[in-house]
Amino acid sequence: MTEKKERVAIVSGGSRGLGLSICTALVEDGYRVATFSRKRTPELEALMSAHPEHLYWEAVDISDRRQLSGFMKNVKQRYGRVGYLVNSAGVAHESLIAMARPSEVEQMLQVNLAGAIALAQACVKQMIVGGFGVIINVSSVVGIRGFRGVAAYSTTKAALDGLTRSLAKELGSEGIRANSIAPGFMETDMTSVLSDKKKARIIRQTPAGRLGSVDDVSAVVRFLLSDESSFITGQTIVVDGGLTV
Repeated sequence: MTEKKERVAIVSGGSRGLGLSICTALVEDGYRVATFSRKRTPELEALMSAHPEHLYWEAVDISDRRQLSGFMKNVKQRYGRVGYLVNSAGVAHESLIAMARPSEVEQMLQVNLAGAIALAQACVKQMIVGGFGVIINVSSVVGIRGFRGVAAYSTTKAALDGLTRSLAKELGSEGIRANSIAPGFMETDMTSVLSDKKKARIIRQTPAGRLGSVDDVSAVVRFLLSDESSFITGQTIVVDGGLTV
């Protein structure tokens, strides 16, 4: 088992929203965190300034394998072998399936699914050498229970849950655990475009009586990465305030 000071984590899509919240939580817990996104945000820059030795960022398109490979090499040189991965990068386009633009469908497949698989492949190679690893794939409640207007997006998220179960069976003997987290509707940029009427309907349908927050989800990430969850693998943990009950 790696010691706390040697815990190296990669978080994809760490510039805002859930990815940024996860980076913040892990840095505060003492991890050395490497993240990437297409662009930096003021919030990410502030976190980097506060933790210059524990947070590394690069501009990377997860659908570009050459960029991804370069990022992995830089992280290993800077921090050492990767032991933790949180696949949180994602893109969503809302549209009825008959109206969906092929380019948007392709982007979701490449970023949400193909990119996540490619990053997992790269990290697993280092984890196997180290004899230890933890993988968390961020899926969604829409991958568990279908929602109108997000058929292609929900397909990519359901596929991540399937990937998680297969990784758990394939890599358990190597000391590697894999789980996925399925957040419900959260107060993020993605839900900011929803009308007040639609938000109110979602809240009425949620037993907890509110939308989730990124902190609700990052707290579960902290747990699943920790030794306290050492006997949990192959599971999809739903964090939705009871919406899918």
